Amino acid sequence: MTIQIVRSLSTDQWRTFVEQHPKGNIFHTPEMFEVYRLAKNHTPELWAATEGGRILVLVIPVLITLTGGLLKRLTARSIVFGGILCEDSPNGQLALKELLKQYKRHADKSCLFAEVRNISSPAELNPILLEAGFQYQDHLNYLIKLENRAESVFNRIGPRTRKHIRQSLKRQEVQIVEVTDRLQIALCYELLRRAYRNARVPLADISFFYAAFDCLVPQKMARFTLAFVKNEPAAASIDLLYKDVIYGWYGGINRKFPAQVPNETLMWNILEWGCQNNYHVYDFGGAGKPNEKYGVRDFKAKFGGELVCFGRNTWIAHPALMAVSKFAYTMIRRVIY
Repeated sequence: MTIQIVRSLSTDQWRTFVEQHPKGNIFHTPEMFEVYRLAKNHTPELWAATEGGRILVLVIPVLITLTGGLLKRLTARSIVFGGILCEDSPNGQLALKELLKQYKRHADKSCLFAEVRNISSPAELNPILLEAGFQYQDHLNYLIKLENRAESVFNRIGPRTRKHIRQSLKRQEVQIVEVTDRLQIALCYELLRRAYRNARVPLADISFFYAAFDCLVPQKMARFTLAFVKNEPAAASIDLLYKDVIYGWYGGINRKFPAQVPNETLMWNILEWGCQNNYHVYDFGGAGKPNEKYGVRDFKAKFGGELVCFGRNTWIAHPALMAVSKFAYTMIRRVIY
């Protein structure tokens, strides 16, 4: 039969393929697609290869821009969150080659580069990606096993962090609540905004988080939590939920309360909740490049997870413009952030 590249699927067929694929994750789902569709400066696309109506390959690129006007073209990038889903067969590999060929012709007109962010091993797909011009770079992550009792997970946390969490729980200075009211999204966003501004990294528009709350929370596919100290928001975490995995997605902190360790206490609350609700893995959502200092990685390392390296694959559509874009991005960070 002939392999076809399609830009739409029935929702039921799409959802079933992701659920049944061993590497299917929340970033491949129709629900997550809808979140991106509703968010400002995000444009999701669906690319699939089918044979006789059967899905062989699924790719969900999201076109993201940082600003409008003249600089929009210089900040447009296409990100494939969660990696590529491909049937483990010769036809699956042929289908992926054809899909990437057609996708690159399309993306060449809309973005400077495309990046595949793998959250599982891409070993079987890497030769095809490299052949298509998607160069591989190491990128780290931490995975925490939650199958054991919460006590076992707690004991794997670094001793100093364990001590601080115990003291925090004993003093009861940190109150943790699950966000159930849409009005509280603004509190979460303010904490995220502070953290990202401190790191001088752009943060998605608040519409992104409203969309996640509206689309995912009712389906039990996301959980928003806030930590309060003296009735003041002190830390926030937004986690995605799919199959047996919790995905650490966004986090923010108010640095006014270092003695109360609200971030560590909130992190432990999430891990404990995961154990109690039969999740098997907490995915920390990335820990930077191995050869670069990254303060967030130091925080994540304290919680006793397994350090993995699934990497990223990047194709640069316009190398000359990419150099200009890097300069523009630096200017935007200095002026805006």
